[in-house]
Parts: sequence; C-alpha cells; structure tokens
Amino acid sequence: MTTPILYSLRQCPYAMRARLGILHAQKVVELRDIDMNNKPEEMLSISPKGTVPVLLLSDGSVIDESLDVMVWTLNQSDPNNLLYSHDKALLPVMLELMNRSDTEFVNALQKYRAASRYHDDNEIEWRNVCCDWLMTIEQSLCQHAYIMGETPSLIDYAILPFIRQFSRVDKKWYAQAPLPYLRAWLINHYNDPLFAKVMQIYPKWKSGNEPILFGGIPSRKKQR
Repeated sequence: MTTPILYSLRQCPYAMRARLGILHAQKVVELRDIDMNNKPEEMLSISPKGTVPVLLLSDGSVIDESLDVMVWTLNQSDPNNLLYSHDKALLPVMLELMNRSDTEFVNALQKYRAASRYHDDNEIEWRNVCCDWLMTIEQSLCQHAYIMGETPSLIDYAILPFIRQFSRVDKKWYAQAPLPYLRAWLINHYNDPLFAKVMQIYPKWKSGNEPILFGGIPSRKKQR
C-alpha cells in the first residue's frame, strides 16, 4: 500500500473535518465511504472503536481522531497556512479552542439536536447554551473575516461541520439569530468550491471495489 486510506462517512462532522484537512493539504488518499450499519472488517481490524474518520498510513500506522488527521496532514503540507506558521504561539490557542468546542459546544449541540428531534421541553435551554459558546466566535468574526484573523486557519475548518449542524436544527430561528457574522462566515464557506468537493457523494465502499482517489492538487482551468 502506497496511498493512505481514509475510512469516512459523508455526513459525519468528524469525517468532514478529516476530508477538509486532506483537501487543504492537497494530499491524496483512497477514500472509502462506509455504511455504519455494516462496518467493514478492514476498518475494525485497525480501529476497533468503529468510528470515522480512520486514516491508515502507508507505513501501517493509524490515525483515528479527526483533529489528529487534520494536524497530521497539514504538517505534511500546508499551502494555505492554516496552521499559522508565521506565529507558532497561535497553534496552541487554536487547539485549546477546538478542545473547548469538542467538549462544551458539541456536547450542548448534540443535546439541542436531540431535544429538537424529540420535541423536548429543553430545546431552547440547550440552544441557549450553544449560543453562549458561539458568541465567542461571533465576537472574533466581527473583528476579522475568520476566527483567528484575516485568513482562514485550522480552527475555521475544524468547527465548520458543527456550525453547519447547528444552523440546520431550526433554520427559521437561525436565520434571525443575533449571529450575523457567523452566518456570513458560514455562507462564505458554503460558496467555496472546496466545500462542494468535501460533500461530494461517493458509492459505499465494498471490498474489491475500484479505488476512489480523493484530494490532490486542484486542477487549473485552461485559459482560452
């Protein structure tokens, strides 16, 4: 095996993170979009916890945490400087913010989504908890185009899949929520052709299928 293999799931926000990191790093992987109700033994044998993403490297080592996949790929190649290499002090700040997102925000988001789905009386309560955290992001975005500054960074793409989930729980409320800069930021990401590549639909992987290559350097349109 020479090309790394990524086990993924199109709508999973953690797997979306991994695909975003791979695309930005312009790395090439074999993409295996799996059925979570019929997890392939090839994946379970290298990552028994059975969640995605799982990245199998050419040397046989395995990375099965989404942020680790992002950081590993961007450490290999970071043409868009998402790691903000010009200021080494900022990466720990980003990682700390992502850790808070994955604990405080994502936990509240899961409860907000469940409360909405099952018409629980706690829906507004959990939405407010989410909003309390998102106001930190809103305050950053009112000062510059992206969370850390005027150019995108790792944190923008790490939390993008979860902001997307939040925006889709109650679309009518979200459209009028006091988060105008967050909405503009999200729309900006949606309009990026890279996002369409991340969300492209692929057939479910089965052993013996023709490999699907994902990522690499974007092709340039020929000038007429």
